[in-house]
Formats: sequence, structure tokens, C-alpha cells
Amino acid sequence: MCRELTRDERKGIRKLVTDMCANYDRDYGCLPLDCECYMLGKWWTGAYCRYFQKAVLPLDPVLMASICEDGPDPDTRLCAVCGSPFLPEGRQAYCCEACKAEGNRRRSRERMRKKRLKKG
Repeated sequence: MCRELTRDERKGIRKLVTDMCANYDRDYGCLPLDCECYMLGKWWTGAYCRYFQKAVLPLDPVLMASICEDGPDPDTRLCAVCGSPFLPEGRQAYCCEACKAEGNRRRSRERMRKKRLKKG
């Protein structure tokens, strides 16, 4: 089922096309089609440029998960530790308590590393 893309999704698609797509040229648009890039004017999920879907979209897994038809709803987030999609409650960044503990461990380790570098 098609749905309208969110503003962040459209922004992500535009950034991927202009920065990473080998078929895109600022002056000519889409080189194989010899016209403006179809993906830059995209407002709905559904049909995507095959090259974009196979080669460019995998560079942003969060965007890929949110706009693919099999992907989660746009309200979902990907866990910062394991990468699995989940429905957040507020500012929640982790999908479960185990991932939360691992994330806190990583942040603490990084904070202490910076502290030791600053002292020495």
C-alpha cells in the first residue's frame, strides 16, 4: 500500500541522489533517461528507480527500512545497538533492556576514554 513520504524521507532521498547516485548530474539530471531525475520529485512510496533502489538506497539502512514496502512504519526507529526496528516510547533509543545496558556501557567507555586522554 502506498503512503506519502515524510519530509525527512524526501530529504534523505534527495541527499542520496545528489551525493551518491552515479547516474545523476546537476546540469543534465538523470543521465540514462536524459531528463530530470524521477527520484527528486518523489512524494509517495511505491515505484523507485531500479538503480537507486539496488545501488544507492542500501547506503542509508534507516531510510531503506522506512520507505520499503516490507519495512516498518515511519513512526518506528532502529535500535542504536542491534539495528532492529521498534516503536519508541518518548525519546527511547534502544529496543530492549539488554541493548540499553550495552548502549550505556559503550557511552560510559567512550566518556572515560576521553577523560583519560584529557588528563594525560
